[in-house]
Amino acid sequence: MSGIQEKKIHELVEKRKEARQAGGEKRVAEQHEKGKYTARERIAMLLDEGSFEEFDMFVTHRCTDFGMDPEKATLGDGVVTGHGTIGGRVVYVYSQDFTIYGGSLSYTCAQKICKVMDMALKNGAPVIGIIDSGGARIQEGVGSLVGYSEIFERNIKASGVVPQISMILGPCAGGAVYSPALTDFILMNKGTSNMFVTGPKVVKTVTGEQITAEALGGATMHSSKSGVASLVSETEEEAFAMVRELISYIPQNNLEDAPREVCNDRIDRLEESLNAIIPEDSNKPYDVMEVIHAVVDDGRFFEIHSNYAKNIVVGFARLDGMSVGIVANQPSVMAGVLDINASRKAARFVRFCDAFNIPLVTLVDVPGFLPGSGQEYGALIQHGAKLLFAYGEATVPKVTVILRKAYGGAYIVMSSKGLQGDVNYVWPSAEIAVMGPNGAIEILYGKELKALESEEVRKQFIAEKTAEYVEKFANPYTAARNGYVDDVIQPSNTRFRVVRALQMLQSKKDLMPPKKHTNLPL
Repeated sequence: MSGIQEKKIHELVEKRKEARQAGGEKRVAEQHEKGKYTARERIAMLLDEGSFEEFDMFVTHRCTDFGMDPEKATLGDGVVTGHGTIGGRVVYVYSQDFTIYGGSLSYTCAQKICKVMDMALKNGAPVIGIIDSGGARIQEGVGSLVGYSEIFERNIKASGVVPQISMILGPCAGGAVYSPALTDFILMNKGTSNMFVTGPKVVKTVTGEQITAEALGGATMHSSKSGVASLVSETEEEAFAMVRELISYIPQNNLEDAPREVCNDRIDRLEESLNAIIPEDSNKPYDVMEVIHAVVDDGRFFEIHSNYAKNIVVGFARLDGMSVGIVANQPSVMAGVLDINASRKAARFVRFCDAFNIPLVTLVDVPGFLPGSGQEYGALIQHGAKLLFAYGEATVPKVTVILRKAYGGAYIVMSSKGLQGDVNYVWPSAEIAVMGPNGAIEILYGKELKALESEEVRKQFIAEKTAEYVEKFANPYTAARNGYVDDVIQPSNTRFRVVRALQMLQSKKDLMPPKKHTNLPL
């Protein structure tokens, strides 16, 4: 090797070493003191060991205003980008580096991010963004804003084509929040992450309200009140484990199926506990999670939005090794009623599953939509229509099991036969009707009830008519006789029947009419 070549290689090695030092030892130490890892440490924890290939390590900013000197700029310019594998499958990743200019976004940072997003689209692989940034780089003015807009445009193009996951592991404020908002899943870490359009200082200046960053946009708030955060972690280590598990349930892109695992859990396994899970009193609650764990492979269920709108449960599981999306009413919370938040939560999940070829299994026990002025003022009609729209539009295999109540419009919305549910089963405990017996009797026999003067006679009349109504509707056979459900099944045999239905539906072809796009009731 010539002396000149050796010198150039040495120079390359030194530059790589310089780039990997990020913002320097002091700033790296400050990052660690906050309980946060550096950009490259995070990528190493997320990806398979040794799989990361970095792009644009030597990129620097080009700004010359406000004391910014490109000649003295830090290599990498605030974001680490590249590709690697998770479980042997290719993913593209970018990780903002808070040790360099506070992770603020310059136009060159945006170009780096856009490059990996473009490559992800071309090659059909997921994009994972690790967010830890002070927002737009003020020194660059409109340049950084243009950078954000170009990232947003990629988010929109990638939507429904490749999965997009955002990990908020530090601050994310102002216009920066809209890139995660456009992605499929948002993870936040307790204590170190926050998201808000305007921060506490601006809020106080404009409205006079005093509030902390945690209360305004922390992980707890966004996972329980706004529903912005899909997943919440206690530590960064847990965050990366959660994302790795999430990736295992979803396909590389919209043209592929999710990976199938070897299933060692017998599909004909009977679960006798399900025969007794429904209380004799139809107004008593039970935990639908027990049904889910009993039916899915090895009892494993990866829940999404676990702290938000708890009256409905959504998440991923496997049946005979196949990845499926589970949607289930939760009778132990608000009787499983559908409200604004539950409708939004479930609709978003259903649309993701449909976009990425993940079959839907729906477990129904719903007494209706939540009544009240608060819900009506909040546009329950429109939000409820989102769930209706999502199920009606979905072309993936749809298997529905009605466990108990399925009343009124809520029955229709929850993947009913009329919304092109492929296979609809019911348990013997199913009650399918316009409304519950008490309300129905008041409407059907209102005049007769008014004419009855004796309270004792009135009670006897209501009891007789309620029994008559229950005999007609509080059982699955009226619907079964009319072909509105496909079969009445034993609860203990639910796993086997659902798996067989999914196996039968693997070759399903169901195309929507040609159109530019739908007009979802937003």
